[in-house]
Amino acid sequence: MDVTVRQIAVCVVEDHPLYRAALVRALSEAPDVTVGVTAGSLEEFSAYRPDPGGVVILDLRLPGVRDAAAVVDVVGRGHRVLVVSAHGDQRDVLAAMAAGARGYLTKNSDADEILRAVREVAAGNSYVSPTLASFLLESSRERQAGVRLELSDREREVLGLVAAGERDQDIAEALNISVRTVRSHLDRIREKTGARRRAELTGEAYRRGIVPPS
Repeated sequence: MDVTVRQIAVCVVEDHPLYRAALVRALSEAPDVTVGVTAGSLEEFSAYRPDPGGVVILDLRLPGVRDAAAVVDVVGRGHRVLVVSAHGDQRDVLAAMAAGARGYLTKNSDADEILRAVREVAAGNSYVSPTLASFLLESSRERQAGVRLELSDREREVLGLVAAGERDQDIAEALNISVRTVRSHLDRIREKTGARRRAELTGEAYRRGIVPPS
C-alpha cells in the first residue's frame, strides 16, 4: 500500500551561492522535504511572497536586512525560522532566538543534523545544536538570578525603533530629537541591558515585549 509522506515546505535565504546550492541539494534528497524559494537576500525572498507556515533556513549575515531584524521580518510573515549561520557566538544565538527563531545551527553542521532540525522546527519544536544549547541555559540562569533594570518610556521607544532596523538618524527624525540625544539614550539602554550590538539590542527588545513599530 502506498503511504503518502507529509511534505515539509522549506525555503532557503543564503547569500553564499555555493553553500546555498549544497544546502538545497541536501534538502532535495530528503523524501519529506519540498524546497521552495531560494534567495540571496531577504528582499529577494520577500518578492516571491512564499506561502506562510513553512520552514525558512536563514543566514544572518545577509545584504540589506540582517541579523535579528531579518529573523523578526521572516517570523512576522508567518514562517518558522531555522538559522544556519557561520557565526555561533552567544550574542548571535540569544538575539536570534529572542527575535523568534525556532532553531539555530552553525554551518559546521552536517546535512543529517540540518534535516533533523528542519523536522523538529516544522513539528513546532525548537532545535539548537548541543554546542550552542549551553548559551540558552546560561542566559536563562542569568535572567533568573539577576535584577532587570527598567527602561524609561523614551528608551523603550528608541529600542523599538532599533529593533525595527532604523538607523540613529532615522530614529532622531521619527522622535523629533537630535542624533546626539538618540545616542545618549542608546548608551543608557546599553548600560541597563548589557546589550552592545544592534542584534543584541533587537533581541533585548523582544525579551522585554517591545514590539517594533511597523
